[in-house]
This record gives sequence, C-alpha cells and structure tokens, in this order.
Amino acid sequence: MKMKIKNLATIQMGYSFRSRLETSQRGEVAVIQMKDLLDNNTVDCDNLVKVDMKAVKEHHFAKKGDLVFRSRGSLTTATILLEDPSKAIVAAPLLRIRVIKPDKILPEYLNWYINQRDVQAFLTSRAMGTVQKMISKQTIEDLEVLLPPLEQQKNIVELASLSAKEQIILSSLAEKREQYISTVLMQLTRGTTNGH
Repeated sequence: MKMKIKNLATIQMGYSFRSRLETSQRGEVAVIQMKDLLDNNTVDCDNLVKVDMKAVKEHHFAKKGDLVFRSRGSLTTATILLEDPSKAIVAAPLLRIRVIKPDKILPEYLNWYINQRDVQAFLTSRAMGTVQKMISKQTIEDLEVLLPPLEQQKNIVELASLSAKEQIILSSLAEKREQYISTVLMQLTRGTTNGH
C-alpha cells in the first residue's frame, strides 16, 4: 500500500526569525537548527540554543517523534526527535513533519524511508534553485510512502539501526587496523622490531 505523506503527517515550515538569533541564557524556548541534526539522522537536544520568545503558540513546539527535515542544501535528509525537547521550536529553513496516523505509520519508519537512496534521488530530482537547492513543502507532502504493516515497519527500523551500528563498529575496526599496520611499518622503517 502507498500513501502520500500529506495523508499521514502534517508538515510545518520552521519558524522564521527576522534577524539573527538572539540567544539568551534565561530564554525559555530552545531552537532546533541545522547544526543540531546529527549524521545518524537524530537530533542532538543537549546543546540547543535558547531564545527569549514570549508569544509562541503551542502548535509550534516540537515533540518526541517529530521529524526535522533539511529542506535546503545538498543534504535533503530527515532526522527524528527521540526525546522530548520540552519547549523547542524548529527554525527555518527546516521543516517539521509530525505523524498524524500512528495506526498506519511509525515516525521512525517514515524517518528511515525518507533517507533511503531511491527517495533521496526523487527529492534531488525535484529540488529547485541553482546555487542553493531547496525542497518545497509541497514536494514532501506529495511524496508517496510504501506502507508495510506496522510490525514489519518496526522490524525494518530495528534492522536498519543494527546495520548502522555495525557500520560504525566496522569502520572503527578498520581505523584501528590501519593504525596498527602503520605503527608496525614505522617500526620496520626504524629497524626497531623485535629480533631484527
């Protein structure tokens, strides 16, 4: 089964600040910006800047399970809020995607789906602008998502997560191996290996 994102989720443009962000130690509202989106497609909520904003409407606040989409730049991937950021808003040009049909799709699955190669290729083909590529809200709303049963979605997300962890371990092993070989080769160069 396929459904368009607009039938599964609401998409909201990030909050547009008229001027540069005026950070405030006593600010009560945190701001999710591009720099807070991690390579593992999650949001780092530990270092969000705070601003002094009084009149923020409830519907602007991000919640656990919301997706934050990079609508501008060379990366057009989504990230997910795995924790509740309490009073936090998403800044433009980011988009916030919130699942409204949890009986049809898991937020984690939608996050995984948007970041798949085929979908990324589709988004890139729809990007507008020459210097700065941009994906419109409309493009995301019209994106069709394949919907396996929820149980299967859960399995896909778990497998993808394990696979990502495996990649991290493998690359760390490769790095250590490279360091080890380099050290041995330097010892050989210096003639300091044992017994030679």
